[in-house]
Amino acid sequence: MEFENTYNNQARAESYSKLEFPNTYYLAYRDLPKIIASHVTGEKAVDFGCGTGRSTRFLKQLGFEVIGVDISDDMLEIARKLDSSGDYRAVTDGKYSPLGTGKFDLVQSIFTFDNIPGWGNRTNILTGLRDLLKPTGKMILLDSTPELYINEWASFSTKDFPENRTARTGDIVRDIMLDVDDRRPVEDIFWTISDYQKLFDLSGLSLEATYKPLGFKDEPYEWVSEVKIAPWIIFVIKKGERLQAEGDR
Repeated sequence: MEFENTYNNQARAESYSKLEFPNTYYLAYRDLPKIIASHVTGEKAVDFGCGTGRSTRFLKQLGFEVIGVDISDDMLEIARKLDSSGDYRAVTDGKYSPLGTGKFDLVQSIFTFDNIPGWGNRTNILTGLRDLLKPTGKMILLDSTPELYINEWASFSTKDFPENRTARTGDIVRDIMLDVDDRRPVEDIFWTISDYQKLFDLSGLSLEATYKPLGFKDEPYEWVSEVKIAPWIIFVIKKGERLQAEGDR
């Protein structure tokens, strides 16, 4: 079955642009300031797969000098309208050197790899993003856990897609977003945690830390599965030791 990037069209872009940090999405961003402060030094960042600019504006609020990049012109058009002072650029998969090789302290990717099919494609993209990093730079990838697609959540429903339960790495999985007006099924690419680790190895990257945020009962949200099961996983990754050493020469 051919995968269609759900957000690479005008209607989806308009719907997604209205979404900020509600419900399950709150957990994606809640711990990021502390995680970034713990692992990243410096202020130059690239926000990969910036979409309508929500994650880019988030980094700007943390004090970063950030370039938002995406392959979707529809998304970028909205991002520029919402943030006229921002720096938003269209890119081609894996070809990021015009941004500045070895010049960035942070490359952030929020939900982007949920929409990227193929081992070769993902490896090519990660390798290109890796080359943007300074020797001490870090990449932060936030994506869905495998459990997201087989449970119910404050922001998502998966009950209409029982086939998700037998998904393997690379398969298409579906859910319904409950926080936006557009309730058509969203298609993602399923990927196991162990296969993410293999991707990092193939791309000359090494894993520094992993976080799986859970909801707290005293938070002002009507959690469904979030207090027991993490919907998101946050990877902090860096250049492999050999590449770091080469960068220091």
